[in-house]
Amino acid sequence: MNVDLFSGPRGWSEGLGMLGITDVGFERDTAACRTAVAAGHATIQCDVAQYPTAPFRGRIKGFIASPPCQAWSRAGKRKGLEDQPLVHQAVHDLAHGRDARAGLLAACKDERSLLAAEPMRWLYDLRPEWVCMEEVVDVLPLWKQYALYLQQWGYSTWTGVLNAADYGVPQTRQRAILIASRTRKVTAPDPTHAKAPEWDLFGNCLKPWVSMADALGWGATDRPTPTVTAGGGKTGGAEPFPTQARNALLAAQQRGAWVLHTNRNQQPDGSRQTTDPYAASAPAFTSKSGGQWVLRTGNNSMKHSRIGSRRGEGGVVAYEREVTEPAPTLDTNVGNKWRLHDGASPDTVRITVAEAAILQSFRPDYPFQGTKTKQFEQVGNAVPPLLAAHVVSAATGIPMPTAANPAQAA
Repeated sequence: MNVDLFSGPRGWSEGLGMLGITDVGFERDTAACRTAVAAGHATIQCDVAQYPTAPFRGRIKGFIASPPCQAWSRAGKRKGLEDQPLVHQAVHDLAHGRDARAGLLAACKDERSLLAAEPMRWLYDLRPEWVCMEEVVDVLPLWKQYALYLQQWGYSTWTGVLNAADYGVPQTRQRAILIASRTRKVTAPDPTHAKAPEWDLFGNCLKPWVSMADALGWGATDRPTPTVTAGGGKTGGAEPFPTQARNALLAAQQRGAWVLHTNRNQQPDGSRQTTDPYAASAPAFTSKSGGQWVLRTGNNSMKHSRIGSRRGEGGVVAYEREVTEPAPTLDTNVGNKWRLHDGASPDTVRITVAEAAILQSFRPDYPFQGTKTKQFEQVGNAVPPLLAAHVVSAATGIPMPTAANPAQAA
C-alpha cells in the first residue's frame, strides 16, 4: 500500500497513475476529498495529526507527503515564521520516538505550523520502502533534517529544488523535494526539458520548455477561430483535448484572453507607432512583425511590466509572461490574481479553472469540486502530476512512460 498525507485533489495520485500504481489519500478539506473521490482515488477524510499509524504497520510500501508549511510561508501576517524552531524540535523528538507535539503546539503562533512535522511520526512508526515529499523552496532546510534521520535508518536520500518546467510542466514552479529509498540508491530525476536545450557529445538533446500556448493548444501569435471540428486541432493535427474542454478554452481566448504586446516604436508595416503599444486591432500580427500575445497577472494598472516581477502602484507585484513561455507559479489565489487583459478595454477576464488545471499538468477534464474559489485553491495547492510522476519514478525505479503529459493527451 502507498499512502499520501495531506493529499488534496491528488496531484501525486495522478502522477502515480502514470507509473501504474495507486495510493490512499488522507485529507481534511471536504472539497478536495470530493474532488479526489470524483477522480476515482481512494480517500480517507481525517485530521492527519490525529489519525493513528498502527493500522498500517507492516503494510506500507510508499509514503508521500506535502504538508502545509505555515512556518515557512511569506504570505499574510507571517506569524508562522516564528514557529520554525518548534517544527524542527518536533521533527527531532518524533525521530527519537518522543511525542511532545501537545506542548510544542501550545507554543506555536500558527496552529498549522506543526503539521510539517507530522510526516516524521508516520515515518518513524512505519519505515516505508520509499519516500517522496514536496513543498515550497524555503522548506528545504526542513527536508534536509528529515533526510538526516532517514539516512541514520538506512535510507538513501536526495534533497534539492526542482523546477517543474524541466519535467514538461508548462509552469516554472520551483519546489523543495525529498526522495528516499531503503532498497535503492536515489538521486534527482533526470530533466526532460530545458529553457535553452543544447546537444551533448552523445547526440542527445532535451526538449524545450512547454509553453502556455503549447499546453493549451493555442497559436502563440494569433487567435484561432473558435470553430473546432471533431478529430482535428486548429492546424489539422490530432485534437489535444476533448471537444467540450477545447471549445471552452477557445471561447475563453476568443473573448480576449491575451494582450497583444507590440514594439512601442514599430507598426507591422515598419512605420513608427504613436498609439497604445497594447493595441488589440491587429490579430494577424506575427513574431516577425513585432507583436506577441502575452498573459498578464497582478496589478491591472501596470501596463509595461517585464517578464518576472516588479513593484507596481500600491506595492502590488505584477507579472507578465509571453504565451511562448511556461506560466509563472500558480498559487491558491490564481482565480483572483491571474487576470487576462483583452487589450481593448480596462475590463479583464479571469483565468478559468480548466486553464489553470492544464497549466498545472492535470488532465483537461479533471473533476475539481466545490465553489470556484475552492477549485482554484485546490489547483494552486496541488503538486503538478507530471512532476510528481518523475519524482516517484526516481524513488521507485519505475520508468516514466513514453507519452506522459496528461495536459496534452488526447
